[in-house]
This record gives sequence, C-alpha cells and structure tokens, in this order.
Amino acid sequence: MTQAPAITRRTARRHDREIIALALPAFGSLVAEPLFVMADSAVIGHLGTPQLAGLGIAAALLTTAVSVFVFLAYATTAAVARRVGAGDLPAAIRQGMDGIWLALLLGAAVIATVLPTAPWLVEAFGASGTAAPYATTYLRISALGIPAMLVVLAATGVLRGLQDTRTPLYVAIGGFSVNAALNIGLVYGAGLGIAGSAWGTVIAQCGMAAVYLTVVVRGARRHGASLRPDAAGIRASAQAGVPLLVRTLSLRAVLMIATAVAARLGDAEVAAHQIVLTLWSLLAFALDAIAIAGQAIIGRYLGAGDRDGAKAACRRMVQWGIAAGLLLGVLVALARPLFIPLFTSDPAVEGPLLATLLVVAVTQPVSGIVFILDGVLMGAGDGPYLAWAMVVTLALFAPAALAVPAFGGGLVALWGAMALMMAVRLLTLWLRTRSGRWIVTGASR
Repeated sequence: MTQAPAITRRTARRHDREIIALALPAFGSLVAEPLFVMADSAVIGHLGTPQLAGLGIAAALLTTAVSVFVFLAYATTAAVARRVGAGDLPAAIRQGMDGIWLALLLGAAVIATVLPTAPWLVEAFGASGTAAPYATTYLRISALGIPAMLVVLAATGVLRGLQDTRTPLYVAIGGFSVNAALNIGLVYGAGLGIAGSAWGTVIAQCGMAAVYLTVVVRGARRHGASLRPDAAGIRASAQAGVPLLVRTLSLRAVLMIATAVAARLGDAEVAAHQIVLTLWSLLAFALDAIAIAGQAIIGRYLGAGDRDGAKAACRRMVQWGIAAGLLLGVLVALARPLFIPLFTSDPAVEGPLLATLLVVAVTQPVSGIVFILDGVLMGAGDGPYLAWAMVVTLALFAPAALAVPAFGGGLVALWGAMALMMAVRLLTLWLRTRSGRWIVTGASR
C-alpha cells in the first residue's frame, strides 16, 4: 500500500465512527435478501417436497440472474460518492438516476429472456418431473419482479454513495416483513400455493423499489436534478459496470467449479461442502459490510481531491478487516463442534466438515483484507483492474480445484484450493493498492 500519513488517535476514532455508522446498517440490509428465500422456503415447505424442490431450483436461477447485476449497486456507489465528495449533490443524484434507468432497461431484457425460456432453464438445471412444473410457475411469476430487484440494487448504490446505509436497512426490514405476511396470506389464505409465494415476493420487491424511488425522486427535486433518462449517462453507467460484471461472473465461476468438484468427491463431501459454503457466505456478509463502507468513504475522499484522507481511510479499514477476520476465524474454530450438529448428524459428513471448517477459520484474516481492498478499489472506480485480477485468479484456481479429485484429494484439499484463490486475490489487490495507481481524484475517474 502507498505510504499514508500516520493515523493519529483522533483521526482513527473519526474513521471508526464513519465505518461503524455505514457498516452496521449495511450488514443488516445484506442479510435481508437471504431472509426472503428463507421465508419462502418456510412457507412452501409445508406444501410438499416437490413444491420445495421447485422453489429451490427457481430461487437458484433467480439469485444467479440478479447477482450478476450487483455492479448496479457497486458502480453507482462509487460514482455517486465521488460527486458527493466534490460537493455536487445534483450531479450525484443525476448519476444515480442514470443507474436506475439502466436497471430498468436490464430488468426488461431479463424478463423478455426468462419468460419464454423458463421451462428449458428449469430442465437444464436438472429438475425432476414432479418439481419442474412448480419451478417453472415460480420462476415465471417471480421474473416479473426482476426490474424491481435491479432498481433496488441501483437505488441502494445511490443511497450508499450519499453516505446513507440506514434507509436501505429500514426498507429491507419492511420488505422482508411484507413478503412474509403476503406469503402466508396468498399461499394458505388465498389457496394459491407456490404461485402465491411468487406473487408475494414480486409485490414486496415492487414495494421496496417504490420506496427507494420516492426517496431518490424527492432528493432530485430538492436539489434540482433531472429525472429524465439521459442516453450518455446510461451508457456511461453501463461502461463502468462491465468490468465489475466480468469480476462477478469470474467469482461465480469459482463457486460453481468448487461445487462441481465437491459433487465428484461423493455425496458426503458435497453435503459438507454445501454447509461450509453457507457459513462462508454468512461470514462474507460481515466482511462485505465493511467493504461497502469503504466504497462510500473512499469515493467521497477521492471526489474531494483528498489523497491523504483516502490513503488514511484505506489503512484504517484494512486494520478493521484484519481484526474482523481474526475474530471470525477464532469464532469458527471454537464453535465448530457446536455448529455442525445444527446441520447434520451423519458421521460421514461430520468428519470432512470438521476439518474443512478449520481451513475456513484459518483463512478468515486473509478474507478480511481481501474484502476491504476489494471495496476500496471499487470505491475508487478501479473496475478494469478488479476484472483483470479476478480473471487471473479464476485461471489459477480452476486447474488447482480440478486436480483435487484427480490426485485423490478430499474436501479439505478443495478448500485448500479456495484458500489459494483468496491468497491470489490478496496478492493482486495488495499490489494495486501499494502502487497508488488507484488514487485518481476528481468528480469522475
């Protein structure tokens, strides 16, 4: 990392207050999306196994379709935060509106793709004959809510860029509560079955999008920012998002390869892998919350032309990442015997699970630094480098993971390859931050 001025105790406390104020609400809103799926699963699970299996397949397809567009939040956060730092709130909100218009266009394109291809997608995913009709029904109805989901992503990015992570938390809590109530009412009260659950999710997502749009539109009117779609601005938002899309797809490819390899190791190993991956994702939420704070804070400093402030904030957030990683690692290591019985009582699964969780625990400090530096570079708008670095990481991870079954390795070896993946990410991100090339000041990069 480039040399930053020594952080005084007073400056450190100021950074700490900012990080906490942004990260804690961000963590809450990050957890809300998995809660949507959990609520649907809890309600549909009582309808029968085929319905629950259909939900699992449709939810996986929807999650994939939406997650690849997470750049709508990340790129918008960085761009808006820069303009906030430059003191130009109308331009910041105008930039946010461009991201929202892009979300609507992408959402319409996804609907046009998913509706006619839903049966084929469900079949390609390996759905059984009994689960496929339910999966198709849920997928087709829920797809109607995808534009709202993408608007939520973009609008969340706007508010994060404006240094506001509390509003997304409140909206997420409200959306989850409405979704749970609608699921119960439509599935059982109205007797709509799995279709009722899908409609409940669509209505809740549209409601969340409406709240976000109300907040953003009020801000636009207050600061005299235009609400009209601007072709040049939308195109600029798309161009900023392409590198982050490449990064996200590469990361998804890593997770898909890991799951495919685990499946080749045997039923017990893939079951243990799924449990480990679930915990790993939960830990990632905690670290990603700090990274989101980093996106907003770094973007604001660079927009204000404060190079030293950006460096000092980066250094302090890295310290937070290391501390959070160490704490999470210790908790995972100590809680393994308590955690495992919650998911399985099969000795064939418990054995590899116990050892693999230790690998996850040991790598948490590395993960803490990786997530923070990832957020710092996103906040700096350094998307092209992030894309390149993730493609290189994928290229090194894939052969290492695929070699695991060939050389008779087990789940511990596979997660050793995952640890290698995180180490490569750490190296590429550390080299970039050390070079200082990410520090580009001004209202736009």
